Amino acid sequence: MTATTNESQAQERIDAAEDVGHDTGDELSMPLDLLLADAASSPLRRFLPGMSGVRFAAGLARHPRRVVRRTAGLGVELAKVGLGRSEVEPHAKNRRFSDEAWAGNPLFKRTLQGYLAWGEAMRGLVDDADLGWGDDQRMTFILDNLVEASAPSNNPFLNPKVIKRILDTGGGNLVEGGKRLVRDFATAPRVPSMVEPDAFEVGEDIAITPGEVVFRTDVFELIQYAPQTGKVREVPLLIVPPTINKYYVIDLAEGRSLVEHLVQQGQQVFCISWRNPDARHADWGLDTYGQAILEAMQAAQDVSEQDKVAMLGICSGGMIASMVLAHLAAIGELDRVAAYSLAVTVLDQEQAGLPSALLSHKSAAASTRASREKGYLDGRALAEIFAWLRPNDLIWNYWVNNYLMGHAPKAFDILYWNADSVRMTAAMHRDFMDLAIRNALTEAGASEMLGSKVDLAKIDVDSYVVAGIADHLCKWESCYRTTQLFGGDSRFVLSTSGHIAAMVNPPGNEKASFQTASENPPEASGWLEKASKVKGSWWEDYVGWLAERTGDERDKPERLGSEGYEPLCAAPGTYVHDR
Repeated sequence: MTATTNESQAQERIDAAEDVGHDTGDELSMPLDLLLADAASSPLRRFLPGMSGVRFAAGLARHPRRVVRRTAGLGVELAKVGLGRSEVEPHAKNRRFSDEAWAGNPLFKRTLQGYLAWGEAMRGLVDDADLGWGDDQRMTFILDNLVEASAPSNNPFLNPKVIKRILDTGGGNLVEGGKRLVRDFATAPRVPSMVEPDAFEVGEDIAITPGEVVFRTDVFELIQYAPQTGKVREVPLLIVPPTINKYYVIDLAEGRSLVEHLVQQGQQVFCISWRNPDARHADWGLDTYGQAILEAMQAAQDVSEQDKVAMLGICSGGMIASMVLAHLAAIGELDRVAAYSLAVTVLDQEQAGLPSALLSHKSAAASTRASREKGYLDGRALAEIFAWLRPNDLIWNYWVNNYLMGHAPKAFDILYWNADSVRMTAAMHRDFMDLAIRNALTEAGASEMLGSKVDLAKIDVDSYVVAGIADHLCKWESCYRTTQLFGGDSRFVLSTSGHIAAMVNPPGNEKASFQTASENPPEASGWLEKASKVKGSWWEDYVGWLAERTGDERDKPERLGSEGYEPLCAAPGTYVHDR
């Protein structure tokens, strides 16, 4: 079967799903990092309830007593607020209302309590409507955003900190904030800036672990990192980063770099740095990136003079790498992989989180057609969508800081990386959407990689699977289901953090911990009951697990690269600078 035929069939499946979704109102199962269809359409679309709104209204109509009780309860609480007898208060960790005036000033206190009572009632209506999972997720998202947008802290005349700032600066803060607002909303992503564009420089203060680019193709550069110990493990580790972000989330800064930690523990490390594609690369699909991983594997084996590598796949890179391992199993070459690790990666996309509820079949088809016309999906549009999934932290926090207070956002390396967006080719967008529509990776033979039918059960190498308990993009329960898909022994580790912080988890943090268990029962809830808490960072646990599977120690190589792979330039390479 030709690549053109495969592409045509994938698009036909997406278009066919559009008709089904339009008729039934069903929702796609779709993990967060697989491109919400909204990214190729109007940014306002995600706030329109559609048929979920109709079912929400119908649900409330079926339960009028619940609505009456909810409304009456709100009325009673608002009366208490007016009389100064309400005990409603914000959560202790809610920094938006930390100013003493919210509790001490009668006007501000009543304003806040009225808002909190109203917000609780609005959110409770979703429960009252008794909706299905997808509709519940969609309406919760919409009402949450409505409630958070209405917070008095977002209003310059209701926020005591902002009022004080206006008095102190003579209104200069609003002038400066207005300038920032115009600058931010002039170009995508149209959300408040979370970090200044010149806060960091790649290769100078982030992505600084020493290494060399030892191999380059049109699709990627391969970085070999310099050993920092006299002895190293024989089998190298190849890291496959996300395809929709720059690779250096695993090499942020000194003391916050997973790569640095691994090489300091005697591990040989290679990492792929993907090219930032444009319209010229529209036809790069799953097979293109799968072949690139095979080429990187071969280069790492040749340079290290080994017949095996260990692999670590992250997010969307983990999806592609898993399909590559299934391909290797199908052709009898899985013995080239000594161990396999996945971080914040969803392979089973059933009810994979909020975005899976926000994405309809119709919008999926429209999205792939739009990216096909342009040649790619713009990473800035994705950044905008992801920000609205956490409006408190990523929208309104910066709305107040940047525009109302007139301050520059603080320099934070993770947020700088997050803003350093990458485009996704039209073909990759189409292929990912096709996988999502059919949840194809959960069914043996339902998807292909490089001509081989994908069967994840045939991946019988030991695996190490990491998820974040607070991950808003890839639900940890969805990540856990990977342990049920692979054929080998899996160690599942649940970090205390979210999507990015789960990976950027260096030792030394006294509050850091993770959970793990000796068995992986079928359901995530069963695993959680058996799991025990371990103090410290999972990085240390991972180093020990990896060391048991990457051979004996040997003298570190005298130089980077080899005769067939002469160093081309110093890390972080050239592709990472593509905009």
